[in-house]
Amino acid sequence: MRRVARAVRRMPNPRLTGLGGGLFCAVSMFLLACLDRLLFGASLTLYGVLFLPVSALTAVWVRRGDLASGPVVVPLAFAAGLPPIAGGEGGIAGYLMSLVSALAMAAGWLYGGTLVAGVIVTVRKLRLMARRAAERERQRERERGAIQQRRRVRAEDREPEPHGGRGRPGTPGARPRSPDAGAAARPRSPRPPARPRRTVPRGS
Repeated sequence: MRRVARAVRRMPNPRLTGLGGGLFCAVSMFLLACLDRLLFGASLTLYGVLFLPVSALTAVWVRRGDLASGPVVVPLAFAAGLPPIAGGEGGIAGYLMSLVSALAMAAGWLYGGTLVAGVIVTVRKLRLMARRAAERERQRERERGAIQQRRRVRAEDREPEPHGGRGRPGTPGARPRSPDAGAAARPRSPRPPARPRRTVPRGS
């Protein structure tokens, strides 16, 4: 198992866009179809078997932002690689008929390769969503820890000193004393009663 894991890690791991993945799959299937026609006489079974690993590699190498394009470009690439195998006689109509017949005969391999690409893309998407959810949870935990730390610091700054809440001058929480703070309050003397005013009668 360790050797297999090391071999997988040593394999190239490019990141293809949706268009790049489609071109890779189409060119690979076309070249494999030409090789199949030259060496094995245009065998649809061999072409379908080779289509499965190419579909898997396309789904693995497509980048995260274009995961949805994996199952879409794979069947198009399968059809793009069929012309060397389909052959056909009688002009364009005969060629199209032979192409449709080849697609019908290899429909099982077409569905199988598309299913492989879909499963790989789905697994990658689920892992990506789980990783993003874990990152968001860690970010929330860090934010909660920072908020709790700020609250603790504020509570320590607001906590009163043991001697009546008055600390030494220059220390946090100390209150400045007024110059008359230590002096006792003096009682006020009563005011004398108001004297009645003398009124002068009019006309005197």
